[in-house]
Amino acid sequence: MTPSPHRPGGHLIGAYGLLALTGLLFLIFSLALPRTFPTLDTVDSILSNQSIPAVLALAAMVPIVTGAFDLSIGYGLGLAHVMVMQLIVNDGWPWPLACLAVIVAGAVVGVLNGVVVVFGRIDSFIATLGTGSMLYAVTGWVTEGGRIVPGPQGLPAAFTDLYDSTFLGLPVPAFYVLALAAALWLVLERLPLGRYLYVIGSNPRAADLVGIPTRRYTLYTFTASGLIVGFAGVLLAAQQQIGNPSVGLDYLLPAFTGALLGATAIKPGRPNALGTVVAVAVLAVGLTGIGQMGADFWTVPLFHGGTLLLAVGLAGYAARRRLRTGAVSARDAPAEPPPTPTQDDGATGTAP
Repeated sequence: MTPSPHRPGGHLIGAYGLLALTGLLFLIFSLALPRTFPTLDTVDSILSNQSIPAVLALAAMVPIVTGAFDLSIGYGLGLAHVMVMQLIVNDGWPWPLACLAVIVAGAVVGVLNGVVVVFGRIDSFIATLGTGSMLYAVTGWVTEGGRIVPGPQGLPAAFTDLYDSTFLGLPVPAFYVLALAAALWLVLERLPLGRYLYVIGSNPRAADLVGIPTRRYTLYTFTASGLIVGFAGVLLAAQQQIGNPSVGLDYLLPAFTGALLGATAIKPGRPNALGTVVAVAVLAVGLTGIGQMGADFWTVPLFHGGTLLLAVGLAGYAARRRLRTGAVSARDAPAEPPPTPTQDDGATGTAP
């Protein structure tokens, strides 16, 4: 008897190992720092400070589903939050209108990225790096290289409450992340659109052969990414309360680390929203713990860079493992017997 290639234990480890690692890290840092780490203040800090990296990681994850990369998200985040401040502080726009305009503009930037990649047939790495550099130039032009600082009256309290307020005793930004992750999970895991996107990411040629409009759906993913980046820019403006033209670049590496590491959890071998949230949680707990232990500033980029390399390696391994498992299952499946000729075949002159 041929053993089954499916190992329930291995599947559980692959799917929920990263979630277990989050709990293990929290336990280790709680034992090492019993007075500072296992506190409600630490939990609130993690949920609040990691909300924008989580939103941006979800924005990066969407194009990755189709095998594309949007390297402009960091530059787009910087431009979005600067534009919110520019419209509210310098142009006197009502804050709801300014936020809506920036989110819509983020979607437009996503459309432009998609057009360059899909119809210009330029590799997504190169295309979005080029458009991102242009966004950075626009940011510098808007701010003239300086910061946008509110006047003595400050920003509207309702605007800053988008980030600073709480709900059910928890920071409101955490609920933004949960709502966004739930929406992306619904689209990717429960709707036909999500299945089409995964087919495009795994085999674009096969997607074309079965009639999936790969160009249009890839354009959708870049548009969604830009829309989410615009929303993240609004949150960043509410958090920072100043317009800093260079702050968005600091979020690029954490975003891709979370998106790629998330492809090793919940649904190993493919990018997914819940896995991305779990990956951001691992990064948040790790960074908070080493920060409270007094680590130097350079440990943060070291941690992100090392985790990114690990994430890429694990994601590639998980994808190869899925392919091997599928190949073994197809090999061990019993062959279907050939169709039996019927009397009608002979009567109509059809070859049996």
